[in-house]
Amino acid sequence: MRHLLLTTMIAALPITATAQELSDERVKELALEAIMENPQIIMEAVALLDAQREAAQAAQAEQILSQQRDFLENDPNAPSVGPADASAVVVEFFDYNCPYCKRTAVDIKALMAADDDVRVVYREWPILGEGSVAAARAALAAREQGKYEEMHNALMELRGRAEEASIMAAARNIGLDIDKLTADMESEAVTAHIVTSRQIADGLGITGTPAFIVGNVVAPGAVPLDELQRLVGQVREDG
Repeated sequence: MRHLLLTTMIAALPITATAQELSDERVKELALEAIMENPQIIMEAVALLDAQREAAQAAQAEQILSQQRDFLENDPNAPSVGPADASAVVVEFFDYNCPYCKRTAVDIKALMAADDDVRVVYREWPILGEGSVAAARAALAAREQGKYEEMHNALMELRGRAEEASIMAAARNIGLDIDKLTADMESEAVTAHIVTSRQIADGLGITGTPAFIVGNVVAPGAVPLDELQRLVGQVREDG
């Protein structure tokens, strides 16, 4: 990283000698001289490196998304709500202990209430501690009792953090068999879902929750309802 920064700064300097003619020590000397004469140059070099890195990440995300979009929208190990043949699909990465995810859950419900031709795919991505992992496992395990959506909503509506006691209380409130739930929380399918979510998020450069994928767009953060609706509309326009 330091060598790349030096090279980037030197590339911007009015040097008559070629890069091959400069020793490493001379490169460092020139960089130091440039910084002393114009400290702003280091900020410009850092900005250039940041821009290059962001462009590379965006290109990588675009390639991965083009390759995995069908899987993301139709992964049989990812719970979803809405018609299977919906004209638009929203994929959400979330954590039950993320306050922004809880706020966004209200917008997701509003989106689906206003549009019966959209499907939401849930990607459990627990990144905020052991309570988050337990909550994700419990929600995914609730599929075996046909109550994923009920458990998902119950966990999103929890006051305070999702921890073992509050998770199990929520499970009892919606009528889940706790012994079965506890056993199913350790299933291979549950573990595979969480691992896959992490791998996809890493590949797409997603660094936090919530994050959405709508069509060919990766939208990080608490995307408001009107923007989600715009993205859904764009998917339909694009066919």
